[in-house]
Amino acid sequence: MGKIVYLNVAAVLAAVAALSTAGPAAADSSSCTHHLSGPQICIRLEGNNFWNTPTAIWTNPGRKVMAREVSLFVNGKRYYGPRTATRKGKTLSYSWGRFQQDTDTQLCVRFAGIDRVACEFTRDIGDRAQF
Repeated sequence: MGKIVYLNVAAVLAAVAALSTAGPAAADSSSCTHHLSGPQICIRLEGNNFWNTPTAIWTNPGRKVMAREVSLFVNGKRYYGPRTATRKGKTLSYSWGRFQQDTDTQLCVRFAGIDRVACEFTRDIGDRAQF
């Protein structure tokens, strides 16, 4: 009987230790426009605890397109002015600096001359323990 109690206590302590060492709430996510033809636009959020770095990505620009202005919108309002996305391999992208948003904040990106907009919401998903 003493050994069973010892093993159960050890299991509980191991679970508590694992949860207490888990990192902060992760917020990495992305969203893309879903059209069968034309420009494919995406937004990626990287960060945690509502501190995110948004990145705008045009996944299929023409081979001759080397740069394009892109704007970030936070809850429908432009976040600063347009920035220049540049070619990185086969895509165009631009990353804004890390900044804080509230839960359910809508972040959208729009490239100049393209009527498609990619949007993503920030979410509070809590801590995710690494087991």
